[in-house]
Amino acid sequence: MADMSDSNGGKRFVRSVDGRMVAGVCSGIADYSGIDVNLVRLGFVLATFFGFIGVLGYLAAWVIVPEEGESASIAENIFSENLFKKKPNG
Repeated sequence: MADMSDSNGGKRFVRSVDGRMVAGVCSGIADYSGIDVNLVRLGFVLATFFGFIGVLGYLAAWVIVPEEGESASIAENIFSENLFKKKPNG
């Protein structure tokens, strides 16, 4: 997966372990962008009321963004397991 780091070097967008309420998506966004985690959570709540996009975005980020300390996301792990799994002949 592409490294989502900025030009100064060490910042990477990951789901945070500290401050998480569900999966760490909001706290990860807050850590990466430098804004208050409660504003990010409020944004997801508001987006949920306007077309349910907040829940869909949160679930997508949960699957796509790797957890802090992990090298691969849930989607990458599933894809690599299915890609390299041997299929039975016949």
